[in-house]
Amino acid sequence: MDVSCHSFLRMAKPAAPLTMEGGSMFAMSDYGAMRVVPVSNVMDPVKPALAASCRGLAPGLGPWGIRVPAISPGPQKTRAASGLRIMDVDATRAYLASPCARRVTGSTFHIDGSANIVA
Repeated sequence: MDVSCHSFLRMAKPAAPLTMEGGSMFAMSDYGAMRVVPVSNVMDPVKPALAASCRGLAPGLGPWGIRVPAISPGPQKTRAASGLRIMDVDATRAYLASPCARRVTGSTFHIDGSANIVA
């Protein structure tokens, strides 16, 4: 919880004044933010808290032009699994950091080829 969630919150306040023209703060979420994933153990409460932190920070940082989206990339080539190309996540992150997404904040973006909605 300290590394994944509290550190994100602690860095938001000192980072905000450094953004003269706005910007984005990203959090990496996963399927565990929405559902219980039996093998995630200690991360079960952490990912929902991180997604809620993005929603909570968004209105406070919005006046400084800072967006706070969470990105949920689905299975990656990690210990967890594989299924999505890293460049798909990079392209979404680039969009969310660009001026094109200037009104997008506080939401979680699933980049998983619909894995989060299929039973």
